[in-house]
Amino acid sequence: MANEAAIAPGVTVKVGRYRWVIVALLFTATAINYVDRQMIGVLKPTLSADLGWTETDFANVIFFFQLAYAIGYLGFGRIVDVIGARFGYAVAFVIWTVAHMAHGGVYSVTQFAMARFGLGIGEAGNFPAGIKAVTEWFPQKERAFAIGVFNAGANIGAIITPLVVPVLTLAYGWRMAFVITGAVSLIWLVAWLAIYRRPAEQPRVSPEELAYIQQDPADPVVPIPWRKLLGLRETWAYALGKFFIDPIWWFFLFWLPGFLGTRYGLDLKTFGPPLVVIYLLSDVGSVAGGWASSKMIRAGRSVNYARKMTMLICAFAVVPIFWSQSIDSLWLNVLIIGIATAAHQAFSANLYTLPSDLFPRGAVGSVIGIGGTVGAIGGMLMAKYAGFVLDSIGSYTPLFAVAGSAYFLALLAVHLLSPRLAPAKVAID
Repeated sequence: MANEAAIAPGVTVKVGRYRWVIVALLFTATAINYVDRQMIGVLKPTLSADLGWTETDFANVIFFFQLAYAIGYLGFGRIVDVIGARFGYAVAFVIWTVAHMAHGGVYSVTQFAMARFGLGIGEAGNFPAGIKAVTEWFPQKERAFAIGVFNAGANIGAIITPLVVPVLTLAYGWRMAFVITGAVSLIWLVAWLAIYRRPAEQPRVSPEELAYIQQDPADPVVPIPWRKLLGLRETWAYALGKFFIDPIWWFFLFWLPGFLGTRYGLDLKTFGPPLVVIYLLSDVGSVAGGWASSKMIRAGRSVNYARKMTMLICAFAVVPIFWSQSIDSLWLNVLIIGIATAAHQAFSANLYTLPSDLFPRGAVGSVIGIGGTVGAIGGMLMAKYAGFVLDSIGSYTPLFAVAGSAYFLALLAVHLLSPRLAPAKVAID
């Protein structure tokens, strides 16, 4: 989190750190987002017992969340480009929080799917708005690190969930657990609306920090129609990358507690520590992935080399998960899965940076929305596949096989469609 910038050889000037306050807000919102999102995974054994779910029922509930996420991601990508990050994020937060609290009042698979659909619509706004905010508040050389830091909130949310939700559930029941976590999170909304402004409109930003933020060549902030973006290879480089890797994160998030329960006999009271370790490792990966590529760029490497080399290293780090089903040691498997989830987050931090590398600011939210939609479609397919595999053969091996290969396919798609990561040639009307 550099507080100094070079203005001449051997000369530096303090630039301020207010931009990291914005990252802290994004980090907190992402943590809340993932608490709300992951609760269904942590509560899966409880919900299955209480509501009589099969693996296919659970997969169908996840499917409708993913469907809504696909729709919402596309919509919010456009919304934040038009109305900005401040109000776009606020709208998304209100929608997902209301839907999250509504889970406490459902009694059937259909009702649960409806609540998850509302949650998916709202939660889809988190990353388009967050990355739009980073694009406004950070120069290119810091964006991957800033995205990695706020994306680490996902892992903090994933750590908080297995620690807090079982306690709330055992004390008040799973229905009140949804209501309480939703009500507490509304504090963030007040803070966001009070603090967030564009850098030039925020009086707490020093002139030096504003100059540092705006150091990249200016580009027009003009919304660009989807029809133009959909015809660009660079859009599909990002979108296909998301298609391959997003379903794997959803698999970790929603099915990992069930896997630990089935494979090692863990339950609501005991799978908290393994999940905490896994997502602590994920947190390290999220920050390290953005730091690694940013460090390579500062060392003189091209953006193309830095992003892709970091993603290649991450792809290799996921490979051992192929053998997770056959590992008898719980903690050895926790280490292997934790490294895989860390690699995912490091890979994702760099992939999320590509829209701001490749597109003018007026297109970033829309491209992220397109990619998120394509990624959610991949997640829908993965949910159906997981339900079918687990109900038919009862083994996670085919699912881990998909996870172990997906990152190589994602990187291949990025490289083939954007060999040099050169900025897209977008005609602005």
